Amino acid sequence: MTDDGALFDVPESTPAAPSAGSGGSLSNVDHANAPLAVRMRPRNLDELVGQQHLVAPGSPLRQLIEGQQPLTLLLWGPPGTGKTTLASLISTTTNRRFVEVSAVAAGVKEVRDVIAGARRALTNGVETVLFIDEVHRFSKAQQDALLPGVENRWVTLVAATTENPHFSVISPLLSRSLLLTLESLTDDDITEILRRALTDERGLGNEFTVTDEAEAHLVRLAGGDGRRVLTYLEASAGTAKAQGRTEITVDDAALAVDRAAVRYDRQGDQHYDVISAFIKSIRGSDVDAALHYLARMIEAGEDPRFIARRLMILASEDIGLADPTALPTAVAAAQAVALIGFPEAQLTLAHAVIALATAPKSNAVTRAIGAAQADVRAGKVGAVPPALRDAHYSGAKKLGHGHDYKYAHDDPRGIVAQQFAPDEVDGAEYYEPSQHGAEATVAERLERIRTILRDR
Repeated sequence: MTDDGALFDVPESTPAAPSAGSGGSLSNVDHANAPLAVRMRPRNLDELVGQQHLVAPGSPLRQLIEGQQPLTLLLWGPPGTGKTTLASLISTTTNRRFVEVSAVAAGVKEVRDVIAGARRALTNGVETVLFIDEVHRFSKAQQDALLPGVENRWVTLVAATTENPHFSVISPLLSRSLLLTLESLTDDDITEILRRALTDERGLGNEFTVTDEAEAHLVRLAGGDGRRVLTYLEASAGTAKAQGRTEITVDDAALAVDRAAVRYDRQGDQHYDVISAFIKSIRGSDVDAALHYLARMIEAGEDPRFIARRLMILASEDIGLADPTALPTAVAAAQAVALIGFPEAQLTLAHAVIALATAPKSNAVTRAIGAAQADVRAGKVGAVPPALRDAHYSGAKKLGHGHDYKYAHDDPRGIVAQQFAPDEVDGAEYYEPSQHGAEATVAERLERIRTILRDR
């Protein structure tokens, strides 16, 4: 971080070698006491884990890092996915002067000083890479101050943000930048990062081993964040070392991270047992039990999209028309989960769980489609009544299609007595509404409808 805008000043005789500019997260980190997550930063693109869609041969990012192609980049993605790492690679693999600015500490004056310094350096043949972390924290005026340097390529700007730049970055800057979206790391990616840190000399150098259960716990807690898993691994190793051991157990991880190790294998029995209990608790209207199982899945790192899908299924299977708002609530929750992700999505899921658990219940929809399918499978699939057949093509009327069809809107009741089902199932009553919630009203209306339909 910088306390003085003068730190950004560049003397007229700027050296060609890259140099740190503002004491940010990439400055002065090459020492033994640096955090494990810093020591283990990839030194080249080949060591980068994940984000393969950004580092393919010929990609703009690879051109910038390896070919020194001047570009303005906006790196957008969740924490711990490699934004700062990519900036670090640019700082160490290009023959450019490197300046880092903190969006928290710098003001408009500091930004202008950086641009002025870059212009002076450029007259001596030295290009400048300007890295701004958390660029969404910059005010409009601060972002405006960047435009001359970007427009004239006095600096190669690399800006990182965890927020949608379409809302947090001004349009002139956004239009001049190449937006690269980073994705959350997969469990396999996180596992690779953890195992590499265990063996690499920059990391723990084979001084520790990790039990399978501890590894699974650390990977779950990381939640797709590479920096987080290395921070947790370092703390767990410290706990084990304090007890004179070199094997990191799940208890070490739980103690170091202050998060109980939830026994939950997303591919095993616990996964199915917990989700089963979760659904049955909502069906049984026990909102507290349902929230307990939701919390267990969240803490164990369950995919929130999986939970949201099960809620959508339950809304029709176990509530149906007893509460017509149940399905829209579940669908809205699933859409919100997809848009915002964890950790904020836990509130959305809890919202939906409470609404569905306290809603009146009915499985009439489930039974209705089941009964109809049973008749179809039993061969009760007679011909469509002639009055209902398609009569829009030439010759259809000669075949009797559409003859005697009664248009429902012509009747003041909106319903006419007419046979709609094939003879084989005419009179079948598949849907039997309950007397719960709004479905009780549906039951009354359905009885009147069926009376009219069969008065023929």
